[in-house]
Amino acid sequence: MKNIIVIAGPTGVGKTKLSVQLAKLIDAEIINADSMQVYKNLNIGTAKIKDDEKENIVHHLFDIVDINDIYTIFDYQKDCRKEIEKILKKGKKVILVGGSGLYIRSALYDYKFEKENIKNSYDDKTNAELLEIVKKIEPNTTIHINNRKRLIRFLQKKDNNQEIRIFAEPIYDFDIIGLTTDREKLYDIIDNRVDKMIDDGLIEEVKRLYDKKINSKAINTGIGYKELYKYFDGDVSLTEAISLIKRNSRRYAKRQYTFFNHQFSIKWFETDYQNFSNTINEVYDYLMR
Repeated sequence: MKNIIVIAGPTGVGKTKLSVQLAKLIDAEIINADSMQVYKNLNIGTAKIKDDEKENIVHHLFDIVDINDIYTIFDYQKDCRKEIEKILKKGKKVILVGGSGLYIRSALYDYKFEKENIKNSYDDKTNAELLEIVKKIEPNTTIHINNRKRLIRFLQKKDNNQEIRIFAEPIYDFDIIGLTTDREKLYDIIDNRVDKMIDDGLIEEVKRLYDKKINSKAINTGIGYKELYKYFDGDVSLTEAISLIKRNSRRYAKRQYTFFNHQFSIKWFETDYQNFSNTINEVYDYLMR
């Protein structure tokens, strides 16, 4: 068995559950590879693992970033490689789990970033000039000319997340497996999961952030957060906001499938929701080949 295992796949398919059970079998520690679960105070909407679900398995890179901070792919690359080396030195295996494909590639492949952690303040630009630059990157932007903070945040995000080279070679030896299921079944699971998030207090979680006037990159990009902010702003009804969360989650799952199929040589496993131990055993047998 290789020392690094990646568990990938679309949102809601069972990656977290598999990672914990597999870690118990192979004496591994888990590293988060979800771009939203690095943020503190984003729990329900990101489906972040709860303490009682970890089953005494050590987890890394969860809740490490303040919600107001900008965390880049370059930051993740450094942090993830540091954790990988620490775990391997203990003689343990590494399980990298999540649905953020660029995070996974940046950590495991020899990507070089031309610009590292740029923090251009854009103080020398007027709002009109900022908007003009933004429109060159995103012609259909909806950011208002008077919303200077969002204009700058958009540009800083682009500065800090430079395109990474597709032809980069891996720097680690790893196996990558993916969980999948029938597309319509997955969409039903996603819709039901959103309903459960609402029951578990997602609206209250987002309202606390909204009342604190937090309007950061994490909020503006996070599914479940940006839609409910629209509700609190009075732009949509609660029913419409929930519908948007479900729609955007389904679309995100579709993009995840596309990315993983095009960017990785991935071994897919059908999730057995009736008897999840079958899925665990299939994956374990494959890794032990």
